[in-house]
This record gives sequence, C-alpha cells and structure tokens, in this order.
Amino acid sequence: MDDLFAETFDLQRVWSAKNTLEMHRRGVIIRTEIPERIRNHVETIAAETGTTVSDLGVEGRDGTGLKTEIPWVRVFSRSAAPRATTGWYVVYLFSASGDRVYLSLNQGTTTWTGKDFAPRKLTEIKARVAWARPLVAALLAERDDLHESIELGALRSQLGPGYEAGNVTAIEYRRGSLPSEATLIEDLLYMSRLLGEIYRGEQRASYVPGDTPPEVIEAEEASAKAARRRKVRSKGQGIRLNAEERRILEQHSVNMATKYFRDQGWSVKDVGAKESYDLFLKRDGQRLHVEVKGTTSTGAQVVLTRPEVETQRKLGPANALVVVHSIHLDRASTPPVASGGILCCTSPWYIEEEDLTVVSYVYKTGL
Repeated sequence: MDDLFAETFDLQRVWSAKNTLEMHRRGVIIRTEIPERIRNHVETIAAETGTTVSDLGVEGRDGTGLKTEIPWVRVFSRSAAPRATTGWYVVYLFSASGDRVYLSLNQGTTTWTGKDFAPRKLTEIKARVAWARPLVAALLAERDDLHESIELGALRSQLGPGYEAGNVTAIEYRRGSLPSEATLIEDLLYMSRLLGEIYRGEQRASYVPGDTPPEVIEAEEASAKAARRRKVRSKGQGIRLNAEERRILEQHSVNMATKYFRDQGWSVKDVGAKESYDLFLKRDGQRLHVEVKGTTSTGAQVVLTRPEVETQRKLGPANALVVVHSIHLDRASTPPVASGGILCCTSPWYIEEEDLTVVSYVYKTGL
C-alpha cells in the first residue's frame, strides 16, 4: 500500500479537474487498488470496529466528472455511516500538494439541504469532535504521534476546511518517509479500535451534536409510513428513542416547567392528558396555557402537531412555549433516567408560518 501512496503523491502534484491520463490513473488507485489492499484485512478490521465483515465498507472517491483536489479512501460501518456525508469513519485524506496523507478518524462534514450537499457549520463539526474525543481518550494516550489538527492545503476545494475541522485525531505520513505496508495496516487497526469506541458511544448516547433530533426523525418516519413510503431521507444521522424513553423525557421536562412556574407564584395544573397543551396556570386573575417540549438535542427544532399549533394560535397571547433542551438521558439504567436540561420559555408565543416546516399534508382527492 505504501507504493500506491507514493504514486498518488506524484499524481497529486499534477492535479487537474479534468480527467487527464494522470487523473485517470489516480482514480484507479483511489477507487480500486487501495480499497482492494484494505479489503485483504477486513476480518481483523471488522473485529476492531465491533462490526461484522458484511457491515464493514471500504470505498474511495476522487470525483465524479470533475476530479477532486482532495481524494480519499474511507473505512466505515455500512449501518452507522452509509454515506460519506453522515456518521463517523476512518479515512485516508491526501493533501493537495502531494506531500502527505493523513489516516484520520473523521466524520461526514456536509449535510443534505433538500437540493444539494452543503458544508456543515464549523461550530457544529467542532462540537461533534468535542463530543467524540473523550470517548477515545484512553486509546489516544497509547501513542505520541497523533495529530489533533490536519493541514490538507486545499486551494480550490470547499470541502478541505470541513475535512480539517472534522478530524478527531490522525496519523500523518509524509512523502519520502512512508512506513511499510505492515506498519500502515497496524495503524489502520489502531484507528479502527478508535472508530469502534465512537460507534459504541453513539449507541449509548441519547443525542450527538449535529444529528437530527430524535423526535424530528420519528415525525418524518411516521409521516413516511403513513404515506406508505419505503424510506425517508433525513438531513443527517440520528438516534431513535423508544416509547418509554419518550415518556421519561416528557415527564422530566413537565416537572421542570412546573417548578419553574411555581417558583414565580403560579398555580400549576397538568392537563396534558385531556388538552392539546400541557400545563394550565393561574396567578392573580391571569391564565396561561403552556406547551412543554423536552429534548436531548440543542432545542433548535421541536415537533408540533396540528392540534397543538391550532390551539396555541387560539389561546395567544395567554400562552407559552417551554423547551427543555440538552437533557441527559442515561440509557444504561433500567429504566432510563433523565436529568439536567436547560429551560427556555417564550410567552406570549406567536407561531409564524415561516418557522414551521411541513412534515406531511392531508390531501382531499375529490373522490
């Protein structure tokens, strides 16, 4: 594999967006020859990542049509990171100048807008890196040759800065001092162990920064199921919650909202079982009708039903929205335990059309 890396370094120095003879050869190396060498070790790699051989994927990309400035080859779980735009994986990233290649523990750094793939916000990518590094801290301590930052030297690629920001940790190989293929594979197995820790961390987590909030995923999937669609394409990976976990989050957020209002002198009644809102409040002749939403995400999006929207529009301005976000859900406990969270209250609450995203419609067919 070191010989293929060395040849790729030479080809990077004559990079062109056009499919020249050199770029054609680079494509064969990236898309076929390096992945084939890696696939010779799929059983040991799968064991390190905690996946099965059938779930382990290896793929290389150097551009469809126009040739990319930063070619890459990644190793990934087909179920956890089915596309290069989502999830976590180990990836070889070749610098634009052909002076180095990084073996990087990295992530999808673009997101689907509904029309095309756009770069994720750098703040979001960095938040995901900050989430991931503690999961692999013990393994990182085993080596002293790792890089928290990488430099790809992209001059024309808009994706280069995203790759750099998405790096959790990396091993650098420089032109003229490439190790043997045996060492390269040992390093790949080490990075695969790190990847396995990330995958296990995702399974335990109730939310990972940047993922689609679980309640939004569930709403989209329920809508797709009602329309008898086979699948729904969300704007990112995300974690699903079961019915018990949803109930625990809801009760935790209602409890926090109840305390919040009682501390302000309101009498509070939980009416969620019979009304299209959660809490009914009284204080000095005033009345307030409160919708409460609890989420493990950052609270940028919450799901509202049609009755909830219609009810709150009728009740305003004697209404409020309480969002309890960033709740920690300990899924290792039986039953799961919700704790913490940041409470944000909006009152009066005016629901603007521009702030609503339609998940599905009911259409009158005229039949």
